Amino acid sequence: MKTSPAVAYILPFAVFIALRWLPFPPEWLAPVRFVAVAATLAVFSRRVIPRHDSLKPVLSSILLGAAVLAIWIGPDLLWGHAYRDSWLFHNSLMGVARSSLSVHLQSNAFFIVVRVLESAILVPVLEELFWRGWLMRWMIRPDFESVPMGQYTALSFWTAALLFAAEHGPYWEVGLIAGVAYNWWLVHTRNLADCILAHAVTNALLAGYVLVFHQWQYWL
Repeated sequence: MKTSPAVAYILPFAVFIALRWLPFPPEWLAPVRFVAVAATLAVFSRRVIPRHDSLKPVLSSILLGAAVLAIWIGPDLLWGHAYRDSWLFHNSLMGVARSSLSVHLQSNAFFIVVRVLESAILVPVLEELFWRGWLMRWMIRPDFESVPMGQYTALSFWTAALLFAAEHGPYWEVGLIAGVAYNWWLVHTRNLADCILAHAVTNALLAGYVLVFHQWQYWL
């Protein structure tokens, strides 16, 4: 039976989300999820994961990723943790900006390495495949493969950005800005690889910020 082309774009994201709810201790869940998602990408998505083909977009993507990191942590730096405790971000719908990691996990080197690799390598690939590789095009036409990468319509652009924001819970407002930035970059470059790289830079820098300054609240 022929597999739908959407599987390559959707399945890694679905596996990643589903495995969040496994009844495993976090120190075991992290490597299990990493292996499962990496295997899903390798088996089902390898043909649709794009590569960079020029230097200029690479450098620009790195700068964009760094800019998104500045936007992500900026409000908390400017206004302190009380900003994130506002009812706009701390509520029953969005949750709360508090890390669920125990002190033990914060000093567990194996867990930290797996979490950093997941954040900086796997998550940018699986999220960009889903949000911008599939959803933005599918909303234009269900036969999404016939839609050029980066084609713009207001409905697809803003729906993807809003849903991407909702995925990030109490960080929804900076998630919205990040979603708009990544969407715009795809429209501008027409290359999903550029979005993956920008997203990877943001996540890698955020992981470094979490570890260096012990800002664990960014790892929910």
